[in-house]
Amino acid sequence: MKTEVLVYRGDLVENRHRVSLALYGEEGLLAYGGDPTLVSYMRSSAKPFQALALFLSGAVERFGLGEEEIALATASHDGMPRHVEVAARFLEKLGLGPEHLACGVHPPFSREAREALQKAGKSPTPLHHNCSGKHASMLAAALALGAPVEGYEHPEHPVQRLNRKTLAELSGAEPLWATDGCSVPTFALPLARAARAFYLLAQPDRAPKPYQEPLRRVGEAMRRHPELVAGPGSIDTVLMGRLPLLAKRGADGYYGLALLESPKGPLGVALKVEDGASLAREVAVVALLRLLDLEPGPTPWDRPEVRNHRGLPVGHLEARLELSWV
Repeated sequence: MKTEVLVYRGDLVENRHRVSLALYGEEGLLAYGGDPTLVSYMRSSAKPFQALALFLSGAVERFGLGEEEIALATASHDGMPRHVEVAARFLEKLGLGPEHLACGVHPPFSREAREALQKAGKSPTPLHHNCSGKHASMLAAALALGAPVEGYEHPEHPVQRLNRKTLAELSGAEPLWATDGCSVPTFALPLARAARAFYLLAQPDRAPKPYQEPLRRVGEAMRRHPELVAGPGSIDTVLMGRLPLLAKRGADGYYGLALLESPKGPLGVALKVEDGASLAREVAVVALLRLLDLEPGPTPWDRPEVRNHRGLPVGHLEARLELSWV
């Protein structure tokens, strides 16, 4: 069955973005579209599972970390003032500074935040990087484990070995790894295995005992602070504000969902737009939720318009999702 996002120019389909996805429930793989065995890098969609190291290492208790820091650890944030403030406070609790972050620097995702920096004559810092919270959490875990903070981004570091072990045990498969855009390891799993991990994020009591409380607390932090997980208007924030779910976008067309409630019960979802198109990803995610009888209300990703350089509407995007039920 074809599972894709179509791009129309006028009445003609100009481009097709192929989508693969897997839905995992209580009995295992529940449904799929495209190829559920597709091995894909989770990119930032893995952040909720990487944040578990804060609990598994004892860093939350040692450094007095609250829900805001935990939520930011899962974030691909917009670099807005509140994001930067929480990231700075996180590092202060560790006795560290922005210079310890190995994520690099990029301008804030938020246009408002970018313009404010330019107006003030300031340059972005590592705190503005969308992964600054994840990197702060890795530094916290390193300190709590008694490991060096230098080189925490390397795959052989104890924090990264812990993250790899965590994903292996929650997914039921040994992940492959490569270097992510922010220089730490990114993990690749078959979509059905990644969906299993997201199912356990939705149903922590079904996870192995050591992960149950960490999964529950990470999920609570994301649900209570969705604006820290992304930013106003971002799909993660919008969906978590409207539906009983945890949402986490990843680069290059990846998306993970932990559906706390649905007509099919709690579900884990892993979705990949195979050519990496971000807008097609958002269109596919919203269409999938509606296919599962979860109504997010009007969103910017319902048949979004294609506009030309003069701003004139010349086409639109439209999802065509067909699920095979197991």
